[in-house]
Amino acid sequence: MDLKFVRRIAADLLKCGEGRVWITNDPARQDDLADAITRDAVRKLIDRGDTIAKRSAIGVSRGRAKQRARQRDKGRRRGIGSREGATNARFPRKRRWILRIRAIRTRLRELKAQGRIDTSTYRKFYSQSKGGMFHSRAHLDQQLRAAGFLKGGTS
Repeated sequence: MDLKFVRRIAADLLKCGEGRVWITNDPARQDDLADAITRDAVRKLIDRGDTIAKRSAIGVSRGRAKQRARQRDKGRRRGIGSREGATNARFPRKRRWILRIRAIRTRLRELKAQGRIDTSTYRKFYSQSKGGMFHSRAHLDQQLRAAGFLKGGTS
């Protein structure tokens, strides 16, 4: 008996490929399958559950990979033995520089806006930061304090 129509309609109704449609080979159900010439008839056979069903998907489980990714998000599994690629390939010098210079320039703008440094001091330290003189915002603040340019405030 040719069940191409039933298989095709069942695949459409079950939202899967024709290969995942399971059709029973029970002789008692063959008449029901032969009579299923409408979508509604096929739907009823699917609802019955013992004639047509959807097979589970075959594939490699992503469970272990997801668990590993969750651990990496927490900072685990990033030790020396897990690293591939040089330090600067993993976190390029340019990206590091961009993050650092943006933070320093933002800090300088904040201090100028608050009136804690004047424009000439701002320009001087801006140029120095462009030249790579400061390692971080904290280092910038330390140098400003040491030079006696930082007025008022606690931070």
